[in-house]
Amino acid sequence: MAELTMKLRGIGITDTRLLAALETIPRRLFISAAYQASAYLDRSVPIECGQTLNAPSIVATMVAALDVRPENRVLEVGCGTGFQASILSKLASHVVTMDRFRTLIDIAEDRFTALKINNITALLGDGLEGFTRHAPYDRILVDGAVEKVPTALLDQLADRGSLVAPVGAGNVQTLVRITRDGRLFHRVELGTVRTFPLKEGVARKL
Repeated sequence: MAELTMKLRGIGITDTRLLAALETIPRRLFISAAYQASAYLDRSVPIECGQTLNAPSIVATMVAALDVRPENRVLEVGCGTGFQASILSKLASHVVTMDRFRTLIDIAEDRFTALKINNITALLGDGLEGFTRHAPYDRILVDGAVEKVPTALLDQLADRGSLVAPVGAGNVQTLVRITRDGRLFHRVELGTVRTFPLKEGVARKL
């Protein structure tokens, strides 16, 4: 883990709260036995339902771009097995995380319980539509590539809030941060990332 932390510092991740969260949350708990050897390597790892857990550097880059404050309410789109939501739980007051696969939500909730994390609400649903019951959100993190940031998510962003998402249809996307100022939305491109596309809707199986 120390080697990974040094690598994250080398790519510009200097937020001590974020680095502490990454050191506190054991990534190995969120991946299957077959991939334990890759738990602390900077690479993506397959998880259940044909999905992928992003490499630690991608997780750290996106969370750092979100600039989460202790008082923030965060919406995460794309829960997976819950690793990134667990990181966010150490930085925010509350996290709402959504996934289209019931199996992944169940796995994530088991991990949250095991780690005694009690400020995450995990929901089955189409995260690209958000979840209006808990809106507005101070921060929204889209954990996968989208061709266009959904209007539904922008509508649920609080004034002065920020949304971070990988935007693009190819293998490499542009990491974008959108900040709301009343009815205006200011977009900044932060560089490129490699992540996997998100699909809309709720899976009928799994």
